[in-house]
Amino acid sequence: MKFLLTSIFSLFFFCSILPGSTPPPPKELHATRCTTVPVIDGKIDDEAWKQAREITDFIEFRPLIGDKEKHEERTVAYLMYNDQGIYFGGRCYEPNPDRISKELKGRDGFGTNDYIGIIFDTYNDKINGFEYFVTPLGEQWDAKMSPGNNSNNGGEDFNWNAVWTSGVQLNEHGWDFEMFIPFSAIRFGKDDIQDWGLNITRRRKITEEQYTWNPIDPTKNGFLTQEGFWKGVKEIKPPVRLQFSPYFSIYTNHFPSTSPDVKSWTSQVNGGLDIKYGISQAYTLDAILIPDFGQVQSDNQVLNLTPFEVKFNENRNFFSEGTELFNKGGFFYSRRIGGNPLHQYEVYDNLKQGETVLKNPTETKLINASKISGRSQSGLGIGFLNAITKPQYAFIENGSEGTTREELTSPLTNYNVLVLDQTLKNNSSVTLFNSSVLRAGGDYDSNVSAFLFDMNEKSNTWNINGKAAVSKYFSQEADKKVGKSGALGFGKISGRFNFRINNEYADSRYSHNDLGYFTNNNFINNSLNAGYRIIKPKGWYNRINFNFNAFVSHLASRIGTIDTKFQNTSLNFNVNTQTKKLMFFGIFTGYNTPRNDFYEPRTTGYFLYRGARVNVGAWMESREARKYSYYFEVFNANTINFYNTHAFEGYFQQKYRFSSKFSITHNMSYEPTNNNIGFTSQLANGEIIIGRRKINTTSNILGANYNFNNKMGINLRVRHYLSSVKHKEFYSLNNDGRLTSTKAFTDNADYRVNFLNVDMVYTWQFAPGSFLNLVWKDASFTSNDQSDTHYFKNLNGVLDSEANNNFSLKVIYFIDYQSLKKKSDKTN
Repeated sequence: MKFLLTSIFSLFFFCSILPGSTPPPPKELHATRCTTVPVIDGKIDDEAWKQAREITDFIEFRPLIGDKEKHEERTVAYLMYNDQGIYFGGRCYEPNPDRISKELKGRDGFGTNDYIGIIFDTYNDKINGFEYFVTPLGEQWDAKMSPGNNSNNGGEDFNWNAVWTSGVQLNEHGWDFEMFIPFSAIRFGKDDIQDWGLNITRRRKITEEQYTWNPIDPTKNGFLTQEGFWKGVKEIKPPVRLQFSPYFSIYTNHFPSTSPDVKSWTSQVNGGLDIKYGISQAYTLDAILIPDFGQVQSDNQVLNLTPFEVKFNENRNFFSEGTELFNKGGFFYSRRIGGNPLHQYEVYDNLKQGETVLKNPTETKLINASKISGRSQSGLGIGFLNAITKPQYAFIENGSEGTTREELTSPLTNYNVLVLDQTLKNNSSVTLFNSSVLRAGGDYDSNVSAFLFDMNEKSNTWNINGKAAVSKYFSQEADKKVGKSGALGFGKISGRFNFRINNEYADSRYSHNDLGYFTNNNFINNSLNAGYRIIKPKGWYNRINFNFNAFVSHLASRIGTIDTKFQNTSLNFNVNTQTKKLMFFGIFTGYNTPRNDFYEPRTTGYFLYRGARVNVGAWMESREARKYSYYFEVFNANTINFYNTHAFEGYFQQKYRFSSKFSITHNMSYEPTNNNIGFTSQLANGEIIIGRRKINTTSNILGANYNFNNKMGINLRVRHYLSSVKHKEFYSLNNDGRLTSTKAFTDNADYRVNFLNVDMVYTWQFAPGSFLNLVWKDASFTSNDQSDTHYFKNLNGVLDSEANNNFSLKVIYFIDYQSLKKKSDKTN
């Protein structure tokens, strides 16, 4: 093994010193101030555009690199500005209009679309950018680039939204586009003369060709590092940025009740206000007064058999939009705010004789939240977030005495996050992070502080990064507990060959789980990741990527009397490619050595020995631009030990576009596992019971999308999830991690769950930034101690079960101070 790793590293080092090509100097475009402005209707023949400089000669960067656009498929663009904002327009030539890929998917909905977009790096730091895109049917996308999240492989924050106007027209030449981006929708400095980083990109979906104004080398780290320049932007002033979004909502909920004292129908009327205020040209205050997140998409609930909690996606706009600073280092998990009450499950342990739980809310209620974020012209990024949740109570009834009582499940809680991020030369940065959770009463408080750095040398080829973190817990019942964690990484980030070596450490006291997502501590992890890219199309392929990964983990300190610190070692290799027919496919294989699982026993001082495992899999993706497209993936794993564990995972996704307005999608996964070994129970005498079991999990998601136009549409999502567990044999866990068959456990540990969720959303953007949303949500759940895996029988069962139906109407109206001021000035 030592010889193998030495040989691999030597090969990596040899590849890393191969010479690369010298990039051309960046393009420059001199800024033009306009005296008349065009009407933003998508018709590029407006006389006002003659004031602007013409932008042509776009260069391809995929699938070919460095080729110029064909004349008949060329892009011609125009860019100018005035005191109010930026005007960007042009024509995307397409000799055959049928080859224009277009699909209505809603704002930031992507879909199967051609697009053109403009990217501004207003502080010219090659790290922070603002992106604005438009599709042939006039739908808008916008995104924000940020430090550590600016690679040419993606990473834009499309949750960030700005309010701007655009127009598009299809014609015999292809399609024309116009955009007006007000200065309130972008951030920039106060200098009298400014030079901005600039690039423009166009995508032709039918051929997967993508072009940029300033050439992009996909082997070089970063997209903004390869931008051109918009020079001489003069005498523009950041406007007063003050925007209001008042909302009004009505909710009606139905859940059938057999008790005459409990209503089956309930209703609620809400009203509130979201505020955006530009504290300065760089920093913005966002605040929500009386939050309302009732219309967010339902979570993908699952049967969780692991020792760690499920991590859900963040669907609340306030906590997902423009939060790139808060996500630095992975210390912040916004679902903690308004998440499960701290003592939710302790209620059932505290029940007295004759008591039952009438109501035990699964979420805490948010009182209000605010955040300040932005970056100054000197490169200082500041992020501050504060949120407060109200106390939460469970209601308990004593049937024999006819009394009820309340039990506090979550106290009044204050959440705070502060981030200071300074950009440096060569796309580098240093960051200070702090988070705190303060609880009323006797519950503990927590604090996490961290320092992070990310350094590149001048050529943007080599990188070193790391972090050091300290966590503290404060309690009235115990002294403060201090935990420590750190990481250090080094690698080559540009070129056809890249690699990274990482080391990460956390002691047995460290945790950032109160305001972050953290599974386990007490580890020392070492990893090596390496890849090589063939990017020049040849023969049957456009590009091929090879990747190799190695991982070794040990405990940072021994647990009790356990005489080993080793956790696991894994190796895996994968290769993926795009063919000339624009299909993608890949294969992967991996090997895990025998390992010691310190988490499955759910009790400190024990571990479960698991045998070696061999994994193999493959995936394929069809050409997305076709009416019918698909993706599938298969995975097979076999454990080499006396359990003979065998796991299979199959995933299939398909989509059919009936027209540019209507499409349906279907996602299906099937995961049967035979002879799975996992925690079952712990007896009163402390004996840990491990089960050998068969697990079957099936999930189906059906989606339908119909858009009347680029402002109005209906989206339907139906998800059914079925998982069952059938136990075959029970074992007692020994101190050496091995298992001994036992008859001490006689309970029925089999079970089955069904989750069914329906989300139907009608959205109408009746004015810029203003929306009317009508939502129907249906949720059903069944569970029992049977392990029946018959899919349609389970589906019928959950359809016949009691369902919670929720109907809501919400109207959000966008008010911009600058627009009101202009109207007032015209009136006067």
